[in-house]
Amino acid sequence: MSTSQKATKLELFNLKSKPIQTFWITSIAFFMCFFSWFGIVPFMPQVVKELGLTPDQKWNSIILAVTGTVFARLLIGKLCDKYGPRLCYTWLLAVGSIPVICIGLVQTPLQFLICRLFIGFIGASFVITQFHTSIMFAPNIVGTANATSAGWGNLGGGANRLGMPLIAAAVISFGVAETEAWRYSMIVAGVVCFLMGIVYYYCTQDTPQGNFKELKASGKMPELKKDEAGFGAAVKDYRVWILFLVYAACFGMELTVYGTMDDYLQNTFQLERVTAGNLVLSFALMNIFARTLGGFFGDKFGKLKGLKGRVLFLTVILTIEGLMLATFSTVDNFIVAFIFLICFSLSVQMAEGATFSVVPFINKKAIGSISGIVGAGGNVGAFLAAILLKSKSAVAEKEAIAGTSGASEEIIKAAQSAASSEAVASGYFIIGILVVITAIVSLTIKFSEEDEKAVVLEAKTV
Repeated sequence: MSTSQKATKLELFNLKSKPIQTFWITSIAFFMCFFSWFGIVPFMPQVVKELGLTPDQKWNSIILAVTGTVFARLLIGKLCDKYGPRLCYTWLLAVGSIPVICIGLVQTPLQFLICRLFIGFIGASFVITQFHTSIMFAPNIVGTANATSAGWGNLGGGANRLGMPLIAAAVISFGVAETEAWRYSMIVAGVVCFLMGIVYYYCTQDTPQGNFKELKASGKMPELKKDEAGFGAAVKDYRVWILFLVYAACFGMELTVYGTMDDYLQNTFQLERVTAGNLVLSFALMNIFARTLGGFFGDKFGKLKGLKGRVLFLTVILTIEGLMLATFSTVDNFIVAFIFLICFSLSVQMAEGATFSVVPFINKKAIGSISGIVGAGGNVGAFLAAILLKSKSAVAEKEAIAGTSGASEEIIKAAQSAASSEAVASGYFIIGILVVITAIVSLTIKFSEEDEKAVVLEAKTV
């Protein structure tokens, strides 16, 4: 396939450009998916009370929400290679809206856990977004385009902390009982996802030249046509699995750290819940620019030192991420801890952008499959990190409760809070060290001279 119609600049207001149109629509779709995926989070205290969730069930719901996404991302990448991003996104939004709506109708803890598992499937939207921008933008800008679309989409995971309560307030203004508002809010989010699927079908196309179906029929897409060995080749390529680990070490850690940071800030620095929640929201909002910076510098290093330059930058920023998290976990002064937390947030999001400035160059015949595998790595990382933090925290809290048996409720809660803080801090430190080790491993990603020459040649034909 010719690259002549790929965008060489991210001209956000050039809406006549098909790649730019695709960029906006896929970013908005991704935003809505993440908004819905974590939409229940602001309502969890009310859900726990109404459904009678135990602490274990609450933690399990967090784990299930990222578990379902692993399998969905692996599958959707291969489907993108075969059917194209347009149809895949349309179906994902339509089918994914069902559990989002259904969670507003649950009556038991089991029903809630099942819905959280299947809502996680909508997280596969990330893979389609990265695939779609990868084939719409030229090599000189693809890292920046991928990082920006992903970063703006990720905002949905933080924007729901403000958006969902606003939807709930609007629902209440129409006469709905306050205790039922969270249910209607999730139903609204599900309906919006379904409508977004219709928009995606009618307002996008698979490539700058047209849709997969028509291009395959006319023989005009040899570079992107179905490669029977595409998925198999992706699975056998060691570089794909290193990037799997890398994405586990950045996106996986962002999901886990932000998912547990509210409680950690309250337990460690005695912040109010609202204050802690707003701080975590501000870190999520850094996706507006931080992930883009990762892709931008990935492209810049690629221009200066070729594909190995992209890998080098990824290694550096991943190392910084690990060091920032490990250091943060050892600090007991709030101001100092806050500074390191900002640095962690900035570096972890830049590492995510840098990862997908490398992905499009591994194997152009299997971009979807590779994006799916690497994307799944993020959720595997989140799953394993959540298991680590849950196990350490649960044991510490039980010991604290046993050790203060017979004391007042206030003393028991204080001991439980301190034990949880210490356990989670220990978990953060371990995670930070593992991230640094992963960064060192990423240096083993190599590209052949043919790969380097192919990128230079493609850039000249744009």
